[in-house]
Amino acid sequence: MAKPSEKLAESLETLHALQKHGVVAIRSGDLTRTHRERLSRNGFLQEVIKGWYIATRPSETVGESTSWYAAFWPFCASYLQHLKGNDWCLSPEQSLSLHVGNWTVPRQLLVRATRARNHVTALPHGTSLLVVRSALPTEQDIVENNGLRLFSLPAALIACSPGYYRQNPIDVRAALFRVRDASEVLERLLEGGHSTIAGRLAGAFRNLGRDRIADDIAQTMRAAGYDIREKDPFETQTAVILPAREASPFVQRIRLLWQEMRKSVIERFPPASGLPRDTQAYLKRVEDAYVTDAYHSLSIEGYQVSPELIERVRSGDWNPDGDENDREQRNALAARGYWQAYQAVRESIRRVLHGDNPGRVADEDHRIWYREMFAPSVAAGLLRPADLAGYRSGPVFIRGSMHVPPSHEAVRDAMPTLFDLLREETEPCVRAVLGHYLLVYIHPYMDGNGRTGRFLMNVMLASGGYPWVVVPLERRDEYMAALEDASAGGNIEPFADFLAKLVKAAPEGFPLSK
Repeated sequence: MAKPSEKLAESLETLHALQKHGVVAIRSGDLTRTHRERLSRNGFLQEVIKGWYIATRPSETVGESTSWYAAFWPFCASYLQHLKGNDWCLSPEQSLSLHVGNWTVPRQLLVRATRARNHVTALPHGTSLLVVRSALPTEQDIVENNGLRLFSLPAALIACSPGYYRQNPIDVRAALFRVRDASEVLERLLEGGHSTIAGRLAGAFRNLGRDRIADDIAQTMRAAGYDIREKDPFETQTAVILPAREASPFVQRIRLLWQEMRKSVIERFPPASGLPRDTQAYLKRVEDAYVTDAYHSLSIEGYQVSPELIERVRSGDWNPDGDENDREQRNALAARGYWQAYQAVRESIRRVLHGDNPGRVADEDHRIWYREMFAPSVAAGLLRPADLAGYRSGPVFIRGSMHVPPSHEAVRDAMPTLFDLLREETEPCVRAVLGHYLLVYIHPYMDGNGRTGRFLMNVMLASGGYPWVVVPLERRDEYMAALEDASAGGNIEPFADFLAKLVKAAPEGFPLSK
């Protein structure tokens, strides 16, 4: 008679075989009842809706959303294809957002189908699927992306509602920047006689400084006999000028996010006082903050460390050998890596205090911070040497977040753009807040993104004479909620407020100005 562990292993092999074939949305018929019940009981399977499941990890706590948010898009693609065949397409608004790389999980996914009952399907963690009866674009105007049927970019721009320009200006602007020539939308505008939409698109392109496309749309429609009245659908102007067809839509989104958010950061932060008058005193205060910073930063990431362990690690009184599953060993290795990275960050701050451009310093040094952070784990055999190579080479999901970071291919475009923005920015507070936020938003590494983001923030704070800021463990929930509001909701104000309050509450005596 097979042991319970052998039976579970058999069920796991069956689940693994499905996953090897790319199956994310698991139908009840894909597994026997015995396998389903065994996997569900042991935390490897979760029912999404009746008869449909996704794989989960036993280590997830009850109510945790990570597995669902990671599975959301492929699950919806499989479920809709099974339910509707090819008689469906995401809304033009959702299509636009996906075209420009915004894969944030929506609270409600709006889907069009010619045969539908305007039915809402409840999904886990407050998400839902709404399928409405509506005409679909022609087949030539439907494109597939990761199994999802979308409006093509030109068709989505024509079909999206006027309100979307106000509700989600960053995504719409990023989409408009991807249009190279007026001909991409004119054929559809002329065939449909869309004079009102043509006026809106002409106004939108002019808002972006793309007067040639705006003029071509207006003049061509008038030449065809249409009465077109140009109207700007956006509520604000943008100062960002982007070349058409950037290598990655994330480049456009990041530049637009930066421009959109910087004013809110400046309004909430105390003015920068300039580089410190006493470089050595500033660096001494950074050194003195180490134990407190390491305790809180590592604890925020889930490591169990104490000030005593941190001090032992700093003095070299630690043992990298032992069982690789030993939690104490992992904590000690993380603490040692943090100490080594902290020293590298301190040298980066020294460069900034001597007048080097802070964006250039971060660009050149951030890989050193990362390598030092994980070098002890490589030396102990917990990580492969290849893990120090740099940016991730696969997908990553943020625990509990509705924000889906860009693909690993897009990271290679997004990170240089972030450092370009840091180099170009004149306000230290903007470099600090948006630098931290966008590094976590891009999530360039498989691990260590939060720690790297806080290191980057403090290097940028130093460039304005602000003090080293420790994010307290007891305020972790507030900190993570503010980052989520920025990443998934596009609202930077709570995060800017949070960091501004920490700066204002810093210990007195920090040498802030010349």
